[in-house]
Amino acid sequence: MIGQSPALEQIRQIIQKVAPTEARVLITGSNGTGKELVAHALHNQSERADAPMIEVNCAAIPSELIESELFGHIKGAFTSAVKDRAGKFEAANKGTIFLDEIGDMSLSAQAKVLRALQENKIARVGSDKDIEVDVRVVAATNKDLKKEIAEGRFREDLYHRLAVILIKVPALNERREDIPLLIEHFSKKIAEEQGISPKKFSDKAIKLLQQYDWTGNIRELRNVTERLIILGGKEISEDDVKAFAGK
Repeated sequence: MIGQSPALEQIRQIIQKVAPTEARVLITGSNGTGKELVAHALHNQSERADAPMIEVNCAAIPSELIESELFGHIKGAFTSAVKDRAGKFEAANKGTIFLDEIGDMSLSAQAKVLRALQENKIARVGSDKDIEVDVRVVAATNKDLKKEIAEGRFREDLYHRLAVILIKVPALNERREDIPLLIEHFSKKIAEEQGISPKKFSDKAIKLLQQYDWTGNIRELRNVTERLIILGGKEISEDDVKAFAGK
């Protein structure tokens, strides 16, 4: 987590207090703000750090497959289930499971996650045999879950189970003072990836980038930094930013 803004320092302090506990955490924030970095920091600073951290992007898995992905299945549970398969909860045993974009999860899967949280047990799809799991759950969403609850798309009981600790990750526009450090970090990383020397950004170039509207947050800033490194001069100038930042 790169930056020294008050907002980021506050998140670091919360992580420091919460990570050693077993408290469940719900991370909120827009796309591209770095919610997964908060989840990784929580795991890495916890007593479960030596065990696996398993990530599940609930928005990327079709609703008909999410239960099998999370809880596994037995042979013959559905047409393509040709053998028994463990799910992500079993894979995360003794560690952490990170349920990213949990607001996109189907209601039936939510009910099973709730049971896993209440009883520390899961059952593979197609089986009535319980499997005990010892898993810390960290979830993230870019949605307003209270609104989703009001509209019947998210279970209120699951929300209260997940949101013991709430961490809101600020948008990049709310912490513009971190942009110079982020650019420096991305510049070094991109140079390593491409096997080139890091390029310096002029003060004017950085000031101009700090004024832009970063709707895509950190992810967008990284893309723009990479574009400027590829297309800009030996030192990235204000003119390079105007020509290539696409703003």
